[in-house]
Amino acid sequence: MYVVIVGGGKVGLNLARELIRKRQEVTLVEGHRSAYLKIEQELEHAVQYGDGTELWVLERAGIARADLVVAVTGDDEDNILICQVAKEKYLCERIIARCNNPRNLTHFKLLGIQPAVSATDLILNLIEHEVPGHGLVHLLDLPDEKLEIIEVEVTEGAPAVGRTVADVELPDGSLIISVLPRGGGGFVPKGDTVINIGDEVLVVLDPGLEEDITSQFAPNGAGG
Repeated sequence: MYVVIVGGGKVGLNLARELIRKRQEVTLVEGHRSAYLKIEQELEHAVQYGDGTELWVLERAGIARADLVVAVTGDDEDNILICQVAKEKYLCERIIARCNNPRNLTHFKLLGIQPAVSATDLILNLIEHEVPGHGLVHLLDLPDEKLEIIEVEVTEGAPAVGRTVADVELPDGSLIISVLPRGGGGFVPKGDTVINIGDEVLVVLDPGLEEDITSQFAPNGAGG
């Protein structure tokens, strides 16, 4: 696999190191001269100097034959532009963008730049997962497959409490894939697995069904 990475900060450099260690072909593009000179001492021919938003720089880096383009600069506008060029001009099928400001995620999605990775949102999801009473947490979005995986904590009085997995009234387009009891030790449930208060249920679903799922497991919002 040939990967072009634009942005030689900590994320881009560490990513390049790991891919090279896994014997992938990599070109890292860095636009700040001082950073480039420092990286060159380590990566040598695998790094190039230049502004990754300029076509000639991307072409020199071999974007036309890239299997994957990763834009991880500190500027969201640059990351969007780089991925748009890779996708629309050079027909690169696989792109990944770093979203520095989670408020800009909507812009990435509207422009078809997916997946866009927001470190802030990832950390927030981890915090919600670890904090008691987190309610519903989005664990994974798969926009190309039009699927989501969510985790919801079962609250007292929920319709699903005391029912078996087979008897829980889930909407079409959703499926329970795991149950994590309050005491730990998650497992793939069977049809006769009983749902209890405090269980954390993982559900794969079509986008837009979150409220229907929540109404079954946590109708009052956050779990207790």
